Amino acid sequence: MIDDGSETFTIGQLARRTGLPVRTIRYWSDIGALPPVGRSARGYRLYDAASVGRLELVRTLRELGLGLDDVRRVLAREVTVAEVAAAHVAALDAQIRSLKLSRAVLSTIALRQSGTEEMTLMNKLARLSALERKQIIDDFTDDVFAGLDDTNAHFHARVRGVAAELPDDPTPRQVDAWIELAELVEDDGFRALVRRIAASNSEDFRERSREPQAYLAFAKQVAALAGGAQERGVAPDSAEADALLDELFGVGADRAAVLERVGVGPDLRVERYFQLLAIVNGYEPQPGSAAAFPWLAAALRAHVGG
Repeated sequence: MIDDGSETFTIGQLARRTGLPVRTIRYWSDIGALPPVGRSARGYRLYDAASVGRLELVRTLRELGLGLDDVRRVLAREVTVAEVAAAHVAALDAQIRSLKLSRAVLSTIALRQSGTEEMTLMNKLARLSALERKQIIDDFTDDVFAGLDDTNAHFHARVRGVAAELPDDPTPRQVDAWIELAELVEDDGFRALVRRIAASNSEDFRERSREPQAYLAFAKQVAALAGGAQERGVAPDSAEADALLDELFGVGADRAAVLERVGVGPDLRVERYFQLLAIVNGYEPQPGSAAAFPWLAAALRAHVGG
């Protein structure tokens, strides 16, 4: 019991003063977060004005999500409020990143209508560390280019030159792209395709190595002209297709030689690989040109010597 004349409060009075439940105040008192300053004649725990301030501090820290251990450390002056707040901010950031990733994975699962096995795989792939993701891509490129370092240098540099940098807070689109990318590079057929391209020693690929920007410009032109004709329903054996070939390659061009070169042109899966990398890294992928090449090849076959 306190005899110095200072105002004291029972747990019930503290509850009415602060709006906190009696059982909450009693629990915090029991664990030492709010020690009483004395006892009444009947043995009830008593608290003073400082206890009210301490109680408000405990409530604030708990509302901010701090655990009881951290609260006790602050009250015992083992750490400052600022120090524990900084640590808690870091923990919240990690939790927020995890929640965003979970949301992105769930969005992908809903979009794909995934079953249990695919859901488990997607969640595992999405939660890989940056180092683990890099290892998947490195394993792919090491396998594809084994023994081919001096062949088709431009294609080699292009494939190896872009890492899959999935951000800490990816969008559902980025998660979906990363999952598709990881599945693609594990496919043996895709690996064999990329290795065939990498091993190609055709004049076409030598030209690309010397003038990659010129080739990219050509691919865009194919996408615009041949792709546009394909979308309009222009038949590859039509007069309009014949005129388009003249526009692309020039009048009198050796179309048989061009057809041979187009035959080792881009593949939809290779193009998709670079599009997925762009999405994962937060860039808008370039419009595709590969879908137009089959139409272009058909037009060339129909007008060889034209």
